[in-house]
Amino acid sequence: MASQTDIVVETAAPASPLNWGAILAGAIAAAVATIILMLVGSGFGLTMISPWSSQSASATAVLVSAAVWLVVVQWISSGLGGYMAGRLRRRWTAVHSDEVVCRDSAHGLLAWALATLVVLGFLGSTISGVVSSGVQAGSKVAAGAAQAVGASAAGAANDSSPVTSYFVDALFRSTDTSKLSAAGPEGDAAALGQASRILIQSAADGQISENDNNYLVTLVATRTGLSQADAKKRVDDVWTMAQNAKTKTQQAADTARKTAATTALLGALILLIGAFIAGVAAILGGKQRDEDEDRWSAANP
Repeated sequence: MASQTDIVVETAAPASPLNWGAILAGAIAAAVATIILMLVGSGFGLTMISPWSSQSASATAVLVSAAVWLVVVQWISSGLGGYMAGRLRRRWTAVHSDEVVCRDSAHGLLAWALATLVVLGFLGSTISGVVSSGVQAGSKVAAGAAQAVGASAAGAANDSSPVTSYFVDALFRSTDTSKLSAAGPEGDAAALGQASRILIQSAADGQISENDNNYLVTLVATRTGLSQADAKKRVDDVWTMAQNAKTKTQQAADTARKTAATTALLGALILLIGAFIAGVAAILGGKQRDEDEDRWSAANP
């Protein structure tokens, strides 16, 4: 019987185009450079702030300087990390030059991405610590406030919220003005409470009703001894002040919203530019790597 022998030839698996060692080295360099530069920026920033107003820079100057420094930090660290990733990457001899450029830039981008995740993780843990401290402090304040609310709730049962209290006041509102002029802490507290709840509800609605306006005028005139005309003028002035305060609050909230949106968009743009710089720096590092190797090979045939 003839025997047949199968010969199996093992071929080596193709090497991965990614050199994770070079990527990790570039990421570490970029992350450390970011932390160092941020510490340097913090030091310079503190020199701009002083408890004496004559020696301290304006808030606008501090914010602009911080934004510019963050851009510089991102670009320098990205360039350094990308250059190291491209320069330390293993050279491929049997690869087209366009593919070499693509692989070098990919290594720079991966190094930038890994460094960004590391830095964001570091900053995220710091922010989490600050938030945790704030939550603990807030819980202590809430505990103290709960005790105060519990003490006052004994004398104000079913007074759950200003809105509910406003409707309860409207339900039991009396037309006997003699009761409104009762002297003493109890009468003062009742009058102040009703006026506060009327103003809060009217501010939420955006307008004060005629009935509420007339009642406030009567309440103010009775409690202060002013004439109806003077009391009405005082109520109108206070209502105008309340509307102005509401408008300022809305403007501040809108300004904060626009600032947050602008910061987010600028942050994304800065990161994208940093990624581009990392890729270009990696290509530059790879080009210098190849030129140095070619120069060495020509000198040592």
